[in-house]
Amino acid sequence: MIAVDTNILVRLLTRDDVRQYKKAYALLETQEVFIADTVVLETEWVLRYGYDFSVDAICDALVKLFGLANVRLANPRAVALAIAWHREGVDFADALHLSNCQSCEALYTFDKTFASRARGHSDCTVTLA
Repeated sequence: MIAVDTNILVRLLTRDDVRQYKKAYALLETQEVFIADTVVLETEWVLRYGYDFSVDAICDALVKLFGLANVRLANPRAVALAIAWHREGVDFADALHLSNCQSCEALYTFDKTFASRARGHSDCTVTLA
């Protein structure tokens, strides 16, 4: 199994550099691939801010990529929850933080928007500090 960096996923999903896209595609086509949570988080950010992808386009791309038989995630359930909550209006990074806190009774924050948008999405309550 190999691990890939964010730039491999971005080249694959944007196809903005043909040479690098072909290399990224070849890796994903021929290898068992591990994608760390940090790479997932960074990929969403790059697609949103660097390429102006919509929420739905990002979520669709990630779901397709993570659904490949040879792709492994560190926390597939947490990432799936984060994608679902992101589609429902929760910031992706906040959703990923919250999805990783499912065994906790509360996640404390100073972020009022996060607390408001996360309400009802998790058994872990997002609470203003």
